[in-house]
Amino acid sequence: MGDSPLIDIRNATIWRGKTRVFDGLNLTIDRHERVAILGPNGSGKTTLLKTINRELYPVQREGSWVRILGRERWNVWDLRRHIGIVSPDLQQRYRPSTTALEVVLSGFLSSIGVHGILRSRIDEEQIAAAHEILEQLGIADLSATALRSMSTGQQRRCLLGRALVHRPDTLILDEPTSGLDFAASFDYLARVRALARQGCNIIMVTHHLNEIPPEVERVVVLDEGKIAADGSKTSVLTSDLLSRVYRARVAVAEIDGYFLAYPGEQNSSKT
Repeated sequence: MGDSPLIDIRNATIWRGKTRVFDGLNLTIDRHERVAILGPNGSGKTTLLKTINRELYPVQREGSWVRILGRERWNVWDLRRHIGIVSPDLQQRYRPSTTALEVVLSGFLSSIGVHGILRSRIDEEQIAAAHEILEQLGIADLSATALRSMSTGQQRRCLLGRALVHRPDTLILDEPTSGLDFAASFDYLARVRALARQGCNIIMVTHHLNEIPPEVERVVVLDEGKIAADGSKTSVLTSDLLSRVYRARVAVAEIDGYFLAYPGEQNSSKT
């Protein structure tokens, strides 16, 4: 893999079902970058995430590719050693009876749970590692608790533990605080910030500015399948640009390294 970028997308045309979402997309994200991918619903965020996750592939043609760490083809199990993914969609795919420990252990198998024959593929070393991660995330006491008996915030921490079992260099977080109340959101983002300070790369897919922690330096804004802006937070998260992309009057404020959006006149802005 050498010094290849984490993500290298060149002149890619990507379809999702019968819809062509991207046509000629170019995007490079280097290793050790922390990036937020922002945009309104329908802008292409989910398609981009599925492409990075190798659920979708670009149209094959000369001079066009999607490479992850220098490779166009990956075994998903191998890829999880480098990139961990946490998403509300993944959370919904688990049985309500699945326990916290089983959720974390399923990360070793890139599976949804460890039911049936999958249990035989888990060893004692992996069980010990899963318990350690639950301890680190503050939910060790929930190891035998079913998802249905947890809060949404606790469930999300279980999914974070699943992504961390391989100690990946990069975490991709899809709308990380979706469905969480203030307290759970703040707790979750604090854990993400701690991981970033420990050297973990973060790619965050969101449409909420307040989800973007100060440690994320770069913002890519999508709009109708195109990159509307790509740069530092201060250069991208402006009233004019966000108002244009979201087709609404958006004002922006910066507080302690966080950016907040609120209704306002198109040209009003606070920093």
